[in-house]
Amino acid sequence: MNLPARILRHFWLDEDDAFRLLGKAALDRLDARIHDSELKHTGEICLCVEASLPRALLWRHIRRREPIAALVRERAIDLFSTMRVWDTADNNGVLIYVQLAEHRIEIVADRGIADQLGPEQLDAELSQVRSSFANGDYEAGLGVAIDAVDAALSARFPDADQAISAPRGNQLPNRPVVR
Repeated sequence: MNLPARILRHFWLDEDDAFRLLGKAALDRLDARIHDSELKHTGEICLCVEASLPRALLWRHIRRREPIAALVRERAIDLFSTMRVWDTADNNGVLIYVQLAEHRIEIVADRGIADQLGPEQLDAELSQVRSSFANGDYEAGLGVAIDAVDAALSARFPDADQAISAPRGNQLPNRPVVR
């Protein structure tokens, strides 16, 4: 995509567009899906949908011609930190980040699970997610991403009794964050 069109898309899209794309009912279902997933393991899943990149990153892209994929990944890592997804007791927090203006998804996992949630391990699932996004079905794509993360967390941190009864409880909100 050419640079002016890319920049306009980021300036045009806002939080309201993200809400319209998903809708309250879909956000409620995704919230419930994350909640149900976390009953099966001790991991924590956080979902963030962002309409556009912050202007500072866009200006960097313009000035330095940095690859947009690297900037989206950097933004996902920044949100992983800002939203404190890294701050789980077992180092098993996972952020699923969707960048709407760039039609990209990034999964950032804490060190306790990162080796099972890299691009190589999730290639097939991310392909399905991108296909759903291309068809305009963001909820289905996010459901595939949540299920893939759930499978990895269930395999590595399967202690369901601990997930339900641990005094630390739910360490991150299940409600998808829309920015």
